[in-house]
Amino acid sequence: MVPEPSQAAELPVLADAVCEAIARRYPESGASRYGISTADFLRIVSAVVIRYAAEAGAAEQMQLVGMLHVAELSLARACSAGNDAAWEEFLTRFRAPLYETAYRVAKDETAARELADELYADLYGIPGADGRRVSKLDYYMGRGSLEGWLRTVLSQRFIDRCRSQARLVSLEEQTEAGIGFAAPSPPDDAAPDPRLAAALDAALDELHPEERFLIAAWYLDQRTLADIGRQLGAHESTISRRLDRLTGGLRKAVRKRLQAEGISSRRCDEMLHDLDVRDLNANVTAKLRQESLPATFYKKDRSTT
Repeated sequence: MVPEPSQAAELPVLADAVCEAIARRYPESGASRYGISTADFLRIVSAVVIRYAAEAGAAEQMQLVGMLHVAELSLARACSAGNDAAWEEFLTRFRAPLYETAYRVAKDETAARELADELYADLYGIPGADGRRVSKLDYYMGRGSLEGWLRTVLSQRFIDRCRSQARLVSLEEQTEAGIGFAAPSPPDDAAPDPRLAAALDAALDELHPEERFLIAAWYLDQRTLADIGRQLGAHESTISRRLDRLTGGLRKAVRKRLQAEGISSRRCDEMLHDLDVRDLNANVTAKLRQESLPATFYKKDRSTT
């Protein structure tokens, strides 16, 4: 979570050039509308830089600063602080998309509303032991779109609920705070590291068409395990285990390619922590979409089982 002002001294000092890069993004962030000062904004963004690139050089840290969705990061922090204007904007922008996503994953209006309402409660936050409000929005770091982050958090909540109720094997590769493979594309001026997109693109080339279909069906189309299982003639727990193994293998392959580019092990972990297919580039998404509506290989697969 973002440090309180009293904790700012605990943050390592960033280079002047990095601080200047952060300051240049303040006007476009809209932070002033929520009473976030330039000093507060510097602390917010500095915390993100230190979390993900503490050991990186100034050039790489500045690149991260340039990639951040600073307007949505400011909105999230203002909401978690209880700013009324921020909450009004948040609800105007995200209430309808979240209910739509909840209905798409739950397939039931009552369950969808319960799912969305539970998430809103977590987002609004409750006072902790020290009296400070604890909001799930504190975990949004601005590295992908806020809408994509919200959708993935909601989808993971639904998966966890199904897992506890049906005792099915669930995906273990979901990342902290719901960052996974299922967010929409960010603005062009906030594109993630192209090396990550290139590594994933190459790793996808090595997959079987059915494996690419599984990724597209689950992460892009947000189809249920049961739905995918019916199409493949397999139980949903089997589909879940296959996705588990597939995503794990894909991450290892991407990590290997990143390290071959000279990227440190820690930086690889940080990049993979927020790996999001739809936030990378159109080529990656298009490659998966090619497998989203399979033609004949399903019939062939079923005939051989």
